[in-house]
Amino acid sequence: MSANADAASRPASVFRHPGFRWLWGAETISQFGSQFSQLAIPVLAVLVLHAEAWQLGVLNAADTAAFLLVGLPAGAWVDRMLKRRVMIVADLVRAVALAAIPLMWWLGVLQIWQLVIVGAVVGTATVFFDVSYQSYIPILVESRQVADANSKLEASFEVARIGGPGLAGALLTVISAPLLLLADAISFFISAAALARIRDNEVRADPADRLGLGREIAEGVRFVAGQPLIRRIVGSTAAFNFFSALAFVLFPLLLLRTLGLGPGALGLILSVGAVGGLLGALATPHLARLVGEGTVIPLSAIASALLIGALPLAAVVPSAALPVLIVAQFLQSFLVLVYNITQVTLRQRLCPPRLLGRMNASIRCVVWGVMPIASLVGGALGGWIGIVPTLWIAFAGSIAGTSFVVFSPLLGMRTLPTETEPASA
Repeated sequence: MSANADAASRPASVFRHPGFRWLWGAETISQFGSQFSQLAIPVLAVLVLHAEAWQLGVLNAADTAAFLLVGLPAGAWVDRMLKRRVMIVADLVRAVALAAIPLMWWLGVLQIWQLVIVGAVVGTATVFFDVSYQSYIPILVESRQVADANSKLEASFEVARIGGPGLAGALLTVISAPLLLLADAISFFISAAALARIRDNEVRADPADRLGLGREIAEGVRFVAGQPLIRRIVGSTAAFNFFSALAFVLFPLLLLRTLGLGPGALGLILSVGAVGGLLGALATPHLARLVGEGTVIPLSAIASALLIGALPLAAVVPSAALPVLIVAQFLQSFLVLVYNITQVTLRQRLCPPRLLGRMNASIRCVVWGVMPIASLVGGALGGWIGIVPTLWIAFAGSIAGTSFVVFSPLLGMRTLPTETEPASA
């Protein structure tokens, strides 16, 4: 094929799509604001409310419990509704819930259990937003543009992660953590306004085609269970999420108490890690072409799992803790983005449009549903056997969990399959 013919066969840049530009802008703004919350909430819990390990476990569990409790019906409901409207409502709910934290702090009544409730509300709204968001992309853009759209959206997320934590860490030296949460609340309001500007051709599902909530949920679960490649992706992602959540719940205690590093160091680690994520998002299409779209999934999975070992290693060598954590976070963010972009693209290609919401919800119920369980287990283990031994358990479990994709047809696969086309090796 000539260079001119190859260029002509490529889809137009997704940024030429006006609706995608509004979606991209909405997500970029809200993701930037969310970086403030991800730093401010653990700092607020540990340094202001003096939370213990088990309380951090409950707090982290509340953030993700909705994926386990309402994830499956959310998918069926989203498939019945206009997905853009669901995202707008979810943004507004999250904005109001987060704004309540600085208000309660100002009134002098803020306690850890109130953070748990807000986390549960925000988590529930996030379930509906995320299921709608991943299901909306193939509706908004052409099929050939889906991978490009995923890459662009993940890249903007990583750009937000670069500047957000560092700025948040700096701001926490001059203002209180509760006030920093106002920025996230405002970002969700702005995101909702941007989503309202999108014009699309989505049509609400015909009520006559509904099978009943239970049967529709079962149809989505059967689709996921019946796709061998998707099953392996679910197994590997769920295992990694479980053991990384086991470690993540204890990370603020490791950094702020065990190692004695401050909020600024936490912000620095997250920001530098986000640079790796941005580069991973940008490099994914090139890596997929170089080693194969399927092959890049198991390779990135095993490499990112190995890097979890940097957390307990930092406690063993505290004098080198900060550079070790910075390098590990950079590399892991790079690899996780490569894995996520590729496996999400695989799922979107394999799934019929009418099942997108239920497919994404079924997968999220498993791969995110394990996280509240892991948070509770991590908090309990951290208080029982200690932070560092729990982190070594997370390291070993993460490596074992990659076997689902390492020992699979994905290894050696050049191109990912679609709903109607076989994969090529």
